[in-house]
Amino acid sequence: MIGTPGHHSPEGHTPSGGNPPYDSGPEDLISVVLPVDGIHCAACVGRVEKALLAVPGVNEASVNLATGEAQVSFDPGEAELQELIGAVEGIGYRVPSAVTEVAVRGMHCAACVSRAERVLEMDPGVLSAEVSLATESAQLRFVPGLLELDSLAEAVERAGFRLEDESGEDFEESLRKREREREEEYSGLLRKFWVGVLLGTPVAVIGHAHLIPGLQGLEHGTMRALWFASCLMSIPIMAYVGSRFFTGAWSAFKHREATMDTLVALGTGSAWIYSTVALLFPGLFPEGTAHPFYEATAVVITLVMLGQALEARAKGKTSQALRRLMDLRPQTARVVRDGTEVEVPAQGVRVGELVVVRPGERIPVDGEVADGHSTIDESMVTGESLPVEKGAGDTVVGGTLNRAGSFRFRANRVGKDTVLAHIVEMVRTAQGSKPSIQRTVDVVASYFVPVVMIISALTFATWYTFGPDPRLSFAAVVAVAVLVIACPCALGLATPISIMVSVGKAAELGILVRNGEALQAARQVGTVVLDKTGTITKGEPGLSGVHPRTGVSEEELLSLAAAAEEGSEHPLAAAVVDAARKRGLAWDRASAFEASPGRGVRAEVKGATIQVGGPGYFRDLGIPPEDFGEVVDGIAREGQTPILVASRGGYVGALAVSDPVKSDSASAIAGLKRRGLRVVMLTGDHDAAARSVGAQVGVDEVIAQVLPSEKADRVKELQNAGRRVAMVGDGINDAPALAMADVGIALGTGTDVAIETGDLVLMGGSLQGVLHAFELSHATFRNIKQNLFGAFIYNVLGIPIAAGVLYPAFGLLLSPVIAGAAMAFSSVTVVSNANRLRFFRPAPGGGEA
Repeated sequence: MIGTPGHHSPEGHTPSGGNPPYDSGPEDLISVVLPVDGIHCAACVGRVEKALLAVPGVNEASVNLATGEAQVSFDPGEAELQELIGAVEGIGYRVPSAVTEVAVRGMHCAACVSRAERVLEMDPGVLSAEVSLATESAQLRFVPGLLELDSLAEAVERAGFRLEDESGEDFEESLRKREREREEEYSGLLRKFWVGVLLGTPVAVIGHAHLIPGLQGLEHGTMRALWFASCLMSIPIMAYVGSRFFTGAWSAFKHREATMDTLVALGTGSAWIYSTVALLFPGLFPEGTAHPFYEATAVVITLVMLGQALEARAKGKTSQALRRLMDLRPQTARVVRDGTEVEVPAQGVRVGELVVVRPGERIPVDGEVADGHSTIDESMVTGESLPVEKGAGDTVVGGTLNRAGSFRFRANRVGKDTVLAHIVEMVRTAQGSKPSIQRTVDVVASYFVPVVMIISALTFATWYTFGPDPRLSFAAVVAVAVLVIACPCALGLATPISIMVSVGKAAELGILVRNGEALQAARQVGTVVLDKTGTITKGEPGLSGVHPRTGVSEEELLSLAAAAEEGSEHPLAAAVVDAARKRGLAWDRASAFEASPGRGVRAEVKGATIQVGGPGYFRDLGIPPEDFGEVVDGIAREGQTPILVASRGGYVGALAVSDPVKSDSASAIAGLKRRGLRVVMLTGDHDAAARSVGAQVGVDEVIAQVLPSEKADRVKELQNAGRRVAMVGDGINDAPALAMADVGIALGTGTDVAIETGDLVLMGGSLQGVLHAFELSHATFRNIKQNLFGAFIYNVLGIPIAAGVLYPAFGLLLSPVIAGAAMAFSSVTVVSNANRLRFFRPAPGGGEA
């Protein structure tokens, strides 16, 4: 939550629990202090002040150049914090914001979500709030220094919910606490259900006495005594079993809101009041029509309570993936301290300590193997089933399983900095996020309950005016049925539960989802752009050919190339230098070095100018290929990368570098194409070499000779052509293209920059993960559509039937008891359907999932 990986608040600006960070001034003005980045001079101060004063409702604005802060007094009735920030950012400055997560308890339906979001966003320090019914949490974006959690908690409590700041708790403990709470909630709901069954069964029997042999034809006096007994037995059902509905409805009413609790409380309460009036004052009704129906109150409340208990149990299963991830980390570790092996809690391992791992044990933290050799099962982190050989110098990841062999490794990342901790944090954050489809549903749901109440009132009026005798009884029954059959819960849970289960399943497959929007966007992608090096290929280029000109030896050519390339960080340069070292060659160090990113290098070696690069680099320099044109073309036709070497303006030879294609790249690309996706390979390679690799793996289109700085431009060109684009890459130079794409997919084997930019992160290096991500995205939104269709069609059909639309033609009326049972189980159906995603398996061969 606050301060966990991925959700760090800026240092010194953690949401506080002390005095409010904003003040009420004269005439109800609010004064806030905004941090502003980018203020460097007096002119900046004037621009920011002018922009703030131009916002309607701002009374005063003063910017402090020394502190980089703007103090603003404004009327909250005319201006909002977002408008102030927009004014500042609109002129090129930035108001930093942070994100934190808090628990919100006591929500039962989509209307509760909307109300909680409105309350949270009314706080002056909150810029936006995303509340999830599935995770019972809220992600808050706020201005550092302006969020005061104590006052926010009070506002949330006044709205009928409970806000909990779990920032001081270890996340694993927080998860265990939530699991205990869910279990206690389930037990409590089940206990209330059985009380309802105990008291409600006699009430239901009495209410249907005319249908039960032995009770038919009872005298009126006997029936009145039984009705009195029903009245008394239904009181504890309302006061104890259904207390949450009535307290929730009252809380919503005080805030001029309506929720699922409102519908249940109004429906069952109205039925009880009608029945009691009919029992105590039968003279108010036409003779023979004063029939109480306490069974509607008793049975509806009991069945809804059962539905909520089953829903709580099913919702608990959605966090199983997160629990399995947490359980990967062993509780203890063996470390070497003062030359002796000692067992310590895994959380107690310190950076730099030597950790001992034996066969069959899980690795407690991240590190680098110091000595020993073993095979490691990394499937629960990367999703790839084959064990990986590890030896001295190799990295190991906490939570993975040591299959065979003992080794020792040096810890370099512990606690919240480990890969596993970051995976857990990303999964937890994504589970609470909302795709755009959910925001649309939330808007619909916010109007749902008021509309149902209006329909119920109109139904009552229609039946009372035009219905058959006894009109009042018919009108009361159908009005109650309409109230209790409507189910906003199913609408509210349809999307978040599916997202929650899907994100957890993705983590099991080695796919980290940044947010729910990424899953939705992946479903709409039509074109997949793949970077070549490190994505389609292994990213391990090696020297495969040396072609010196006449009079130059291979050793001389390779030495010159190594001398120039030694200062370059490019993978191809590293391959050349590594090959020269393996041959035991020596070379003079370059006295000057100049690189053209992605194209070539120029260096001074013993007074001679050495140039090394691709054909395009030399073409731009105006150096013709001479007799090396055929050599270059031959290298490229074999799918290898040609590198030319020139000294003193003349060619001395050419080198061939090859990067092996990953064994499963072709099958993964074939699977993507079977899903109807167009696959494009993007590379800086020579055109012929790129086309050779493209043909080998079966891509639809090859875009070659692209500079690193041009990758994002190529993605933009594809988007301008009307394509929805996913970009897959692993390097620093892929980050702009990943950000530009509709969906950025980063390989977890790549750089941190690429990983941070990706919407989806594949913990393994295989392109099969890309295919699995698309399959899971489609499966998730197919599941969401099923849920939404079921929720909408249930209400669209159920409400008219409850209102009596079938009565004129078929003489059928829906009992409130049946309506309550349908409502109780509609949300259970949605949650159960979402949980089917836990059993998702990628389709063999990349077909439809």
